[in-house]
Amino acid sequence: MSFELPPLPYDYDALAPYMSRETLEYHHDKHHQAYVINGNGFLKDSGLEGKSLEDVVRDSFGKNVGLFNNAGQHYNHIHFWKWMKKGGGGDKLPEKLARAINSDLGGYAKFRADFLTFGTAQFGSGWAWLAVKDGKLEIMRTQNGENPLVYAAKPILGVDVWEHSYYIDYRNARLKYLEIFVDHLINWDYVLEMYERT
Repeated sequence: MSFELPPLPYDYDALAPYMSRETLEYHHDKHHQAYVINGNGFLKDSGLEGKSLEDVVRDSFGKNVGLFNNAGQHYNHIHFWKWMKKGGGGDKLPEKLARAINSDLGGYAKFRADFLTFGTAQFGSGWAWLAVKDGKLEIMRTQNGENPLVYAAKPILGVDVWEHSYYIDYRNARLKYLEIFVDHLINWDYVLEMYERT
């Protein structure tokens, strides 16, 4: 197995005005591509070449920093592109997901507030997540390229809070970017798809 950069699932202009063509060109074509190139270099002769990407992430955590950083970010970004869509976001969730958020997280409004808090409270680079752990939804945050996989959880939604994800469009206004992500970009159908795989 080697890492490959997947194409965006939409045109570079599809998420405007909330996420610009320039952001997607830099973030996908430069940053994600770098994780792929560097990850393939670290993967070679690591003993993990035949494993799935999820297993590479789990098995390299705490053991092979270079491989983990790039494999983790590759995994995170493969899904990040799919967690967004034109006309996404807001509180019109698939019924199964809405029920889970109501029972596990206290309803959509509380989920939204807590998710924004976790995203803004992550110091420096990292991610905010909605994950399934021990059969229940949980909001998490991780630093750098970490994700819930290495904490015995399964991510079903994540937002990148590295500055390269938002600085072109929002400068240092991380909260504004996160509000836009939740209210206008989340692809709830893909979140449901990942939830149903857990």
